[in-house]
Amino acid sequence: MTTATKPQRSPRPRKPEGQWKIDGTAPLNDDEAIKQEDGGLSARQRVIDIYSKQGFSSIPAADLAPRFKWLGLYTQRKQNLGGEHTSQMTNAELQDEYFMMRIRFDGGRLNPTQLRTVGEISRDYARSTADFSDRQNLQLHWVEIENVPTIWEKLEAVGLDTLLGCGDVPRVVLGSPVAGVAADEIIDGTPAIEEIVGDYLMREEFHNLPRKFKSAVSGNRRQDVTHEIQDVAFVGVDHPEHGPGFDCFVGGGLSTNPMLSQSLGAWVPLERVAEVWAGVAGIFRDYGYRRNRNRARLKFLVAQWGIEKFREVLEKDYLDAPLLDGEPLEVEPGSRDHLGVHKQKDGKLYLGVKPTVGHATGEQLIAIADVAEEFGIERIRTTPMKELLFLDVEEEKIPALSRALDDTGLYSQPSEFRRGVISCTGLEFCKLAHVTTKARAIELVDILEDRLGDLDVPLSIALNGCPNACARSQVADIGLKGQMVADSEGNKVEGFQVHLGGALGLSPDWGRKLRGHKVIAEELPEYVIRLVEKYKEQREEGEQFRHWVLRAPEEELQ
Repeated sequence: MTTATKPQRSPRPRKPEGQWKIDGTAPLNDDEAIKQEDGGLSARQRVIDIYSKQGFSSIPAADLAPRFKWLGLYTQRKQNLGGEHTSQMTNAELQDEYFMMRIRFDGGRLNPTQLRTVGEISRDYARSTADFSDRQNLQLHWVEIENVPTIWEKLEAVGLDTLLGCGDVPRVVLGSPVAGVAADEIIDGTPAIEEIVGDYLMREEFHNLPRKFKSAVSGNRRQDVTHEIQDVAFVGVDHPEHGPGFDCFVGGGLSTNPMLSQSLGAWVPLERVAEVWAGVAGIFRDYGYRRNRNRARLKFLVAQWGIEKFREVLEKDYLDAPLLDGEPLEVEPGSRDHLGVHKQKDGKLYLGVKPTVGHATGEQLIAIADVAEEFGIERIRTTPMKELLFLDVEEEKIPALSRALDDTGLYSQPSEFRRGVISCTGLEFCKLAHVTTKARAIELVDILEDRLGDLDVPLSIALNGCPNACARSQVADIGLKGQMVADSEGNKVEGFQVHLGGALGLSPDWGRKLRGHKVIAEELPEYVIRLVEKYKEQREEGEQFRHWVLRAPEEELQ
C-alpha cells in the first residue's frame, strides 16, 4: 500500500517592496507617484510666481504635501485641536494655513550676521518664534506663504537657505560644532561636509530617496553627533597604521522600530568620506523599500541584508575602490555636550551655553548677535544637544561674555535638569503630536530647580509628543512618549508612556519601558521629583541614574 504524497504548495510570490533595482521604478503609493510626476524642488518657482501672490488657497495638495517639504516647509497644526484629534483627523483637516520653516545650518555653522538676520525674520514674519533643533537647524513658525519669497531672499543674502530641509532627501549634515577648533579633536571633518553639501547635495539623483536620509560627520573625540541613530555617520578614529580617519556607521534610527547603526568595519580617509556618503545614499535610493513608508528607512535594508552584504554591495557597485579594514571604534565614556568653557587648538577658548529646550525668540536672537559682535566673536555654532557655542574667546573675556549671554536669557551654568532636558515641537504646532511638550518641558525644569535645586550627576529628560521619537526619548534617562491616557475618572487627557534608562555612548540601550504605567501630564513634575528623590536615597557610590533605574524594582519606578 503506497501513501500518497502531499502536493507541495508553490511558494507565495514575493510582494514587491518598491526597490528600484529589483522591482523597477513604477510607483507603488501616492507619494512615490507624486515624486516621479514632478520633483519636490520644482515647487520653489511656483511659490515665487503663483502661491505667494494668490495665497494659501491657490496651493494644490500635491505641492502642499509632499513637495513643500523639499523647500523646508511643513504646514503647522491648527490651534486648539487637542491630542484626541491627531488619530481621528486627516493631515488636511489638521493643518493650518501657516508653515513651519526649517533653516539649514550644515555642521551647525553660523555667524552673528546670519543669526541677526534669522532673528529679524522671526520677529517680522514668524511671530517671533525660533526653535533650535537637535539636527542643528533652526525652525520658525507662523510663516505665511505670501512672505516666503522675501524670507528666502533675506536668507540667501547671508548665505543661508531652507532647501532640502525636509522631505525624502538628504537632510542637514550634522557635524561637530567645534570641528577644526577643539583641542581634543582627532580629525577635522569640515572639508567632507563642505564637499557633500557643495558637490553632492543638489544633484537630482539624490532628490528622490525612499524617505529621509540623516547624515553626520564628526572627527571630535567626544563623538558628538549621535552617530548610533543616523542613517550614515562618520566618526573620527586614529588608526594605528593609517592614522586619523573615520569609522563609518550605517542603518541607525529611532521611532517605532529603533535600531542602532552598525559599523562597516572600514577605515575611511577624509578624502573619501563624501564618496562613501554618496555610495550609501545611492544604495538607499536604489534598494530602499518604497512601497510601505513605515519601512522606507535605510535601517530596515541594513537589518535585512546584514552589514557584510551592505559593505560588499557598496564597494563593488558604488565606490571607485574597496575600503581599507578598520579597527573597532573605542567609545568615549564622557559627556558629549559642549557646555562650559573648553580649550581650542590655538590657545583661545570656546564657551557653550544652553537655551532651555532650544527655545528662543526673534528679539533674543538679535540680542545674542549683538553680544557676539560686542565681544568680537565671528563664529557661532549650534549642536545636536540644542546648545549655542561661541568660538575664539580670549580667556579674560569669558566671565563678562557669560554674564552678557545670561542677560539675553541663555544659561552659561545651567542646572543638570536644564542641561539635560530636550523636547520636540509637540501639540502646539505638530500634526502628529498627541500632547504639549515644549511649554511643559520649560515648566518642568523650573519646578525641578525650585524643588530640588540641582543634581550632582547628568540627567537627560526627553519629552516626545508622539511615538516618532524626534526628541530621542528612547535614549534618555527619563524618556516620555506622549499619548492620550485615562485619568482617575476615565476622561481622556494628555499623558506619557515612560521609558527609563535609555542611553547612547558606552552602553547604548533603549531603556526600560514600564508596561502599563502612564503618567498624566499634570502629574509629571511630581513623578519626576519622586523618581529623582528615590534615586538619591537608593543609589550606590558612583552609580548613575540610568544604572539605578535598570536595577530598581518596578514598583519603585511607578
